[in-house]
Amino acid sequence: MLTWLIASAHAFCGFYVGGAGADLYNDATVVVMMRDGSRTVLSMQNDYTGPTEDFAMVVPVPEVLDEEDVRTLPREVFAKIDTLAAPRLVEYWEGDPCMPLPKPSPMKSGRPTTRRRDGGADMPAAEDLGVTVEAEFAVGEYDIVILSAKDSSGLDTWLRREGYNIPTKAETVLRGYVAQGTKFFVAKVDPERVTWEGDRAVLSPLRIAYDDERFGLPVRLGMLNARGAQDLIVHILGKNQRYELANKPNVTIPTNLRVQETVKKDFGGFYEAVLANTFRRNPKAVVTEYSWQSGSCDPCPGPTMQYADIATLGGDLLGDSNPMTWTLTRLHARYTSESLGEDLVFRTGDPVIGGRGMPDAEGRFTEEVQAASTNQFQGRYAILHPWEGKVACENPRRGHWGGPPNGPTPRTDVAKSRLTTGAVKPSPNLASLLLDPIPGVKPGAAADKGEPGLIPEMGE
Repeated sequence: MLTWLIASAHAFCGFYVGGAGADLYNDATVVVMMRDGSRTVLSMQNDYTGPTEDFAMVVPVPEVLDEEDVRTLPREVFAKIDTLAAPRLVEYWEGDPCMPLPKPSPMKSGRPTTRRRDGGADMPAAEDLGVTVEAEFAVGEYDIVILSAKDSSGLDTWLRREGYNIPTKAETVLRGYVAQGTKFFVAKVDPERVTWEGDRAVLSPLRIAYDDERFGLPVRLGMLNARGAQDLIVHILGKNQRYELANKPNVTIPTNLRVQETVKKDFGGFYEAVLANTFRRNPKAVVTEYSWQSGSCDPCPGPTMQYADIATLGGDLLGDSNPMTWTLTRLHARYTSESLGEDLVFRTGDPVIGGRGMPDAEGRFTEEVQAASTNQFQGRYAILHPWEGKVACENPRRGHWGGPPNGPTPRTDVAKSRLTTGAVKPSPNLASLLLDPIPGVKPGAAADKGEPGLIPEMGE
């Protein structure tokens, strides 16, 4: 069996600010959230394009954060979780129908080795601006300031007085957060303490922890740095629990689709076409691409989450780093500043399965996306190779699928994505690549626009 995957994320839940009138852009963000009760641990890996002058990022937070609530993380854990939850391309070969089926071998049992990790004075701003510096500290290459404000225009003025070149429309967006009593996490980066690759800063991922009865993600500020349509991928780790959107429609990505072998040449482009078709038919929806226990997968495009990974992402604070306890959900949103509306608000969702199982004797996947007692859903696309050899027996048994009949098991590979900030690049014609239909696309025919909302929505 051969497995590809697609992994990409674009957008940011705050905005970048900088000096010298620079144009600052957030090109890619991977967000991982852990939720238990009212406690949230938010981890962010951000890519930045801009000059080497001082710059910073501003993220709304529900409360004043202390130094122990903030830390930097290794970048590797983000690539690992992104790979694990990414939509994947699989390849199956049908075995010789006349070969006796092997007897099942006894399953080995074992338990993973447990690895666990446990774990200033107010400075009032100018009174006429209504801004207070609630806390200041340094973490890694970041100088952290936590601000509160009584007036959005005062906050806007304060940031500009301090030398930050904030986006022109920032005050309008800040107004809603200030009215809610939101605090502002400002992480200013010292260029002398950061690694640069050309004009791109390689920023250490940041992790912040806070308490809030409302489980959400502030994304409106991120649109201030947008250069067009933005993609945001959010990974949520919940205790045996899937999450979905409470304030937007929810759809699952079409899965268990048979595709042409040519998809291998550009799986990223193919998946972008599937995703674009889904968003076109459900323009305000957020797409569920994955929901599965973080310590298991089938097929596995890479290593599963281990105890150390869960601890790094917040298990150390939440008191449980067992990857089999945490369900990993991957949500994909695409929006513009006009279509976004409000911030993302999450709620728990009923368990769902889909994208599993092996082809039947006719070479078709029969399992549909449906409610279940556990979460095992993934975006999966399959290239099938039916048996083409001789059938020299009286009672052939078709439908025994697995790896290639000869040679070593192919290695897992990565497909490049066409998801970008700004305009999405042209995608291939889905009708020429699909063997199974999806709403709006009939294999072998040009895709029609159809009517929106034909992909089943969950949680409505």
